[in-house]
Amino acid sequence: MEISLDTVKILRDKTGVSIMQCRKALEEAEGDMDKAEVILKKRSGAAADKKSDRELGAGAIGSYVHDGVVGAMVLLSSETDFVAKNAEFADLARAIAMHVAASNPSVLTSEEISENAKNAAMSIFKEEVKDKPAEMQEKILEGKMASYFKDQVLLEQSYIRDESKTIRDLLNEAAQKFGERVEISKFARFSAR
Repeated sequence: MEISLDTVKILRDKTGVSIMQCRKALEEAEGDMDKAEVILKKRSGAAADKKSDRELGAGAIGSYVHDGVVGAMVLLSSETDFVAKNAEFADLARAIAMHVAASNPSVLTSEEISENAKNAAMSIFKEEVKDKPAEMQEKILEGKMASYFKDQVLLEQSYIRDESKTIRDLLNEAAQKFGERVEISKFARFSAR
């Protein structure tokens, strides 16, 4: 199937992924734009996993202040200065800072949630599921825990500008786009309220 350059450009504009990768995804999806987007998302996760052991040596700080009362800063790290100094990379850092200001996450990853917080939530949820069938209790409990902590973990939160993506998805897409490992190294939120 012949894929037109215009179709490839449309997909590139939507995803920000290279023209070559867009063409391959469209060919694999037999010209279906929606399927090609799914293929690219799937590949972005695989690309990020391949780069996960690379050393981060550069980065950009993104900041956002809303009405002078809420603000956030994010250190978005990359492997090289070449990527860190890219305007799109800086825009991503600022967008994530805006998200942090709006969503107020408490930790970056679920591994950072304290045992005390997990135990406290577990005791409450165990009480809630005690009347459920025994074989279902564990599964329900897992779902309740994941749902409860999802709002507190930055990487698992739905991105405020596009609810179909998580912050982790944004980082995976950036890793695919820039060809380097991209991670949030630190973040902080400030509020005068």
